[in-house]
Amino acid sequence: MKYAIALDIGGTSIKYTLVNQNGDILYESSETTQSKENPRPLSDIIKSIVRKMTDYARSRDWGIYGIGIGVPSVVDKGVVLFANNLPELDNQQLDLALAEFNLPVFIDNDANLMGLGEVIYGAAKGLSDIVFLTVGTGIGGALFLNGRLYGGYRNRGTELGHLIIQGLNGNQCTCGMSGCLEAHASVSALIALYRQLLEKNGREIPFRIDGKYIVERYKAQEKEAVLAMEDHFRNLSLGVASLINIFAPQKVIIGGGISESGDFYINNIREQVWKFVMKETSYFTTIELARLGNKAGCLGAAALVFNH
Repeated sequence: MKYAIALDIGGTSIKYTLVNQNGDILYESSETTQSKENPRPLSDIIKSIVRKMTDYARSRDWGIYGIGIGVPSVVDKGVVLFANNLPELDNQQLDLALAEFNLPVFIDNDANLMGLGEVIYGAAKGLSDIVFLTVGTGIGGALFLNGRLYGGYRNRGTELGHLIIQGLNGNQCTCGMSGCLEAHASVSALIALYRQLLEKNGREIPFRIDGKYIVERYKAQEKEAVLAMEDHFRNLSLGVASLINIFAPQKVIIGGGISESGDFYINNIREQVWKFVMKETSYFTTIELARLGNKAGCLGAAALVFNH
């Protein structure tokens, strides 16, 4: 049996697991990357986690096959690039930083690895052509063509959240452009629109608004929440329909916290997509929810190790 150490590095925390080749999580935990009480370089935190995991595996006589790492950035030949939320990692080659452990290190974009997790262990298991989207603060995605994770030349592509769905007058995106899918269909965009609608109608604005709160108000049929969610469904569906028209996947898998709100969420997406998509390209396509939840990133990082 093969075993892998898997890390899912986010802007504020690192999830880490020990996983066997069957996708069984044998150990899991997390550690903050931002602590005022104990400020440490991120590279030291990563080394500490790997050391902890190798010691744990050794105590059970489990041989580690390698280390898989997901990062919220572009990864070009093992070098982390454009890590805006993790500047310490920018232009770093993590396999060299972890050389003391004498283990192979495999690194990729976190959304790619979430998608890989769903393909190997989750909702797309056994399929070859998949579009994966994760809807959260932003929108990330992964693309599988003919059974292989596709990242474009030197892994610089498949920024599915930056598919243009509106014109130049669309919402400003964090990438610097306008009209991106992320700028119109992310949870951040949903919250911004909901606030605007409350202000426009002279309604009191709650101190804390998140996707879960808006979904609750939507279910209660609050006018502003219904309008905001309908806009969210429409914009996300435009992006999904465009991706189906281009790639004709077997499945579109949608993940992220808001996608777990209930059956109404995926049903609304399906209903809208079929209005926009070409019948020829969507003939074999189904649209489903992701199954792995917040474990997808680590399971995908482990799969990256086992697939080499």
